[in-house]
Amino acid sequence: NNFEPETQVLVNCFSQIVAVAARKLEDAQDFAQKHNILRAYGSYEELARDPDIDVVYIGVIHPYHLSTSRLFTDAKKNVLCEKPLAMNTKEAREILDSAKRNNVFLMEAVWSRFFPASGEIRRLLAQGEVGEVKLVRAEFCVLAGNVRRSVDKTLGGGATLDLGIYCLQFMCMVFHGEKPESIQAMGTQYESGADKLVVVTLKFSNSRMAVLTWSSALQLRNEAIIVGTKGTIRIPEHMWCPTALEVNGKETKYPLPEPYLPLNYVNSTGMRYEAEEVRQCLLKGLKESSTMSHADSLLLAELEDEIRRQ
Repeated sequence: NNFEPETQVLVNCFSQIVAVAARKLEDAQDFAQKHNILRAYGSYEELARDPDIDVVYIGVIHPYHLSTSRLFTDAKKNVLCEKPLAMNTKEAREILDSAKRNNVFLMEAVWSRFFPASGEIRRLLAQGEVGEVKLVRAEFCVLAGNVRRSVDKTLGGGATLDLGIYCLQFMCMVFHGEKPESIQAMGTQYESGADKLVVVTLKFSNSRMAVLTWSSALQLRNEAIIVGTKGTIRIPEHMWCPTALEVNGKETKYPLPEPYLPLNYVNSTGMRYEAEEVRQCLLKGLKESSTMSHADSLLLAELEDEIRRQ
């Protein structure tokens, strides 16, 4: 209900959404009718056999990312898989190995990376606008305890995979995919064992630090700050889908296009940017995105594993 309407605006100009699949045919048919999609399938296997499909967006719940991604990569389909790519590093490696073995494009759908504001952050850092980065701080805390999938460990629930990944990917982007020297994580859990509130401190080489907080049981402003030797870059709110930056106190806005249908989540029109990245990569014959690479996905999976282990 978020990805399809926004990507439809983009792909109508260049390509076509051909089909949708769900575990129940009725669900797929309802979605197809609502969004004017030509074909509806009652299984993912049927979709994988469709010869007209070039790329598939996978939005199933976390525990099924491995099997569903493997289904489509083995069928020689290019894949955009919703984050987290997998439940753990072992599964992430299996998905990426399958994509390479089948010579298809695959990207973890970390949509945050493709917002214009995120691109501007990368440009500012590359130009040394704030000097050497010494501290990254990010928070993502929202009230989601009433959503069963978010709190049920058997369904892949937990704040780290749902929310923490956004703080982690932000840190990794700022530090150019560098692995931390040490990680200290503390947190609380739901009765199911799914993580509820997590605070992480990470130390990098040359006395650089990151402090990250995420929770599905608290509400914060959800800002992010990059502190360098010459200044700061701040995302004042919605750090996972930014539309404004403050650079050394001066704010610049990056407005998003207006949606043409009601959406479930804030700033969901920004999903078109990751869809455009996939399109550009396919047109260039690339098998991964340099902005959200396979190495980026593996690092995220490793960090998520270590934090949850602690």
